[in-house]
Amino acid sequence: MAAKAGDNPDSLMTLATVFCLRNLRKTMCYQGSRNKLQLRSDIFLPSEICDKLVNTYMELVHTDSNFEPEESFFQLFSDPRSTRLTRVQLREDFVRDRDLEAIKKQDLIELHLTYCNSLSSRSLKTLTSFRETLVSLCLFSCSNIFYRQGGAPLACNEDTEDDEEESPASRQALDTNFSFQGFNRLRLLNLGGLSDEVDAETLLKPLRSLTSLDLSNVQLLGTTFLTQWKDRLASLVLYNVDLSEELVSTVVELVNLRHLDISRESRRTSKFKMTRKILTAIVQRLLNLVSLDISGHIMLDNCTVPHFEEAMGRPSIEPCKSSIYPFQELKRPLQFLGLYDTTLCNVMHIPAYKVTGSKNEDQVLNAIEAYTEFRPELAHRAINQLFDIARIQHCGQLLRALQLVIAALKCHKYDKSIQVTGSAALFYLTNTEYRSDQSVRLRREVIEVVLNGMEQYQEVTVQRNCCLTLCNFSIPEELEFQYSRVNQLLLKILEPARQDESIQRIAVHLCNALVCQVDNHHKEAVGKMGFVKTMLNLIQKKLQDRMCDQVMEFSWSALWNITDETPDNCQMFLNCRGMSLFLECLQEFPDKQELHRNMLGLLGNVAEVKALRPQLLTPQFITVFSNLLDSKADGIEVSYNACGVLSHIMFDGPDVWSMEEPRRDAVMDKMWDAIQSWDVSSRRNINYRSFEPILRLLPQSISPVSQHWATWALYNLVSVYPSKYCPLLIKEGGVGLLEKVLELESSQPETKEMARKVMEQCENFKEDPMETNHGQEVNYEQRG
Repeated sequence: MAAKAGDNPDSLMTLATVFCLRNLRKTMCYQGSRNKLQLRSDIFLPSEICDKLVNTYMELVHTDSNFEPEESFFQLFSDPRSTRLTRVQLREDFVRDRDLEAIKKQDLIELHLTYCNSLSSRSLKTLTSFRETLVSLCLFSCSNIFYRQGGAPLACNEDTEDDEEESPASRQALDTNFSFQGFNRLRLLNLGGLSDEVDAETLLKPLRSLTSLDLSNVQLLGTTFLTQWKDRLASLVLYNVDLSEELVSTVVELVNLRHLDISRESRRTSKFKMTRKILTAIVQRLLNLVSLDISGHIMLDNCTVPHFEEAMGRPSIEPCKSSIYPFQELKRPLQFLGLYDTTLCNVMHIPAYKVTGSKNEDQVLNAIEAYTEFRPELAHRAINQLFDIARIQHCGQLLRALQLVIAALKCHKYDKSIQVTGSAALFYLTNTEYRSDQSVRLRREVIEVVLNGMEQYQEVTVQRNCCLTLCNFSIPEELEFQYSRVNQLLLKILEPARQDESIQRIAVHLCNALVCQVDNHHKEAVGKMGFVKTMLNLIQKKLQDRMCDQVMEFSWSALWNITDETPDNCQMFLNCRGMSLFLECLQEFPDKQELHRNMLGLLGNVAEVKALRPQLLTPQFITVFSNLLDSKADGIEVSYNACGVLSHIMFDGPDVWSMEEPRRDAVMDKMWDAIQSWDVSSRRNINYRSFEPILRLLPQSISPVSQHWATWALYNLVSVYPSKYCPLLIKEGGVGLLEKVLELESSQPETKEMARKVMEQCENFKEDPMETNHGQEVNYEQRG
């Protein structure tokens, strides 16, 4: 069978790394003094393993809510004699100065720090420890790293207590002592987002051998200093740097550039106009160029070939056919061309293998891929365009689209705009149209990023998008691997303070689906989370508003499902005033048939618990149940369930019936009359996973009417749904119990006759197991 999209397994290296990180004390470490994690003395790890451990650790911290960070994790790599680090990528506020200080003895070749806003100038001092080996350094958007923390001196005692840095770095005095002097091997440097107070020219002056420089969002006072690398610089990124004639003149002197990025976030913020003359100069002077990004610029009309002059035929990447005049002078097509938020992305012939833009799905996906890591503001807009493609048109590159959106949501867990657009896109990318093409692994990745978003953001739009996306999955099967977590998040959404009706409705629907058709231990666990109380609170609120809507009906349905064969949850229902709410709902909404069915189904579950039945045996409740025997609501369901409740109560015998009214025999007469009125061929809106609660009513003489109700229930189910219920009845020993019904003198003749018919139906099914009863199927949504 062909593999589905995204079904490639993790490597053994990845699996082993994750296992070790989740079980550090059982694999590599032990608990040392002051409860600090210590590396075992017999452990020696090469750089390939250490790099993987640190980088995977960071990924788990940011994407797995069940992963517990270790306070002293980075201390494990403090001694290069036992652990070797060479390439480290750290991100977000989680990273502190002490973490870098812990690894300062390592000979790092690459160090990427991204959005590490908790780092102060203490980390600049640590950076100097790597100056003799560092080849690649990224300090992208580390907004406080050039500032002293809390006005403290730059120098820091190596034995500083760990708890000194519990709060994130707050910007204080600018540190002017740091210099790149001595970083002689440094070739790749990213200073994107460098503070305006830091003079980039002075800072960069000692670096003579740079081949790649990123100054995104940096305010440059002058530009000529860039020419000091004109014979070496192969990559220059000046994203959101204000362009000028002077800067363009300087850039075209950097004749060895292979990648040039002079793009902007948006045309709305651009005062500089990209002319044909400027593009021509770039193409003519930078002959080694293979990648160019001019996104977000205003393009003058004279850059493009008039439509009637364009080369005929299919879109071409040949420079000679280019619809953009300056690019006709290219010697070969560019590997990458950024045209996002420009008019140029809409032309016919573009001489590049990969183009970012908004003209079609391919350009949009290229934009998400190119801009996710360092430009979430652009990735957000591109994902929004992908959302429109998936919603209105058809997504032709489903696997790539899903993987890119998942990567963006993981990378920017703390960016609300990405979470809003990403979760909306996932809703359309995981719907029925695309489902058959997606692997279990890929769909699990979607679920995990959706739950991350729900955890991080309480904002209405994110929560609604995430809940709707979860509705695209088979519930509970596909959510079972995150069962506890998803229930906790949904219950949090349903806290009384939340008033958004649409989210309430979706969340209650999901809660109901999650507790339907799952094992009892799942139901018990969810009950302990406060599930029963939360549903009853919602019902109470709806009663106050005198509103019986889907939230009300789903809440009772969810209670019906979660109390199925779980006595503890039934007890919680009674303890939380469940019976009072039942009576209030009956009185307030006398004509709501589905509501009545759900409530009576739930009370049937309560009545199955012998220890709880005395709480139902009051004149008020018995009168209500007795009156509901006459109900025609939802076919026979309300009457059937009311009779089921009374059957279990009657099974406890006359001795427990201490009330004078209503009389026990009068109620039993009404039960007989009700059962006689039901059509035995009725199709049912119910699903039994076990007949045990019914079967216990068969071999007894204390309540013949209870025995009759149980026998009728079995006859109805095996007649209407033989393929489902005949095997279940046979498996649970029901045939033998029915034989005992025939032997009992107390069994009524009509009960015995019905018992024989049930046994015949099971015998016939054994002989002809293909019986499907003309294709009729049971409704699996509810459980009695």
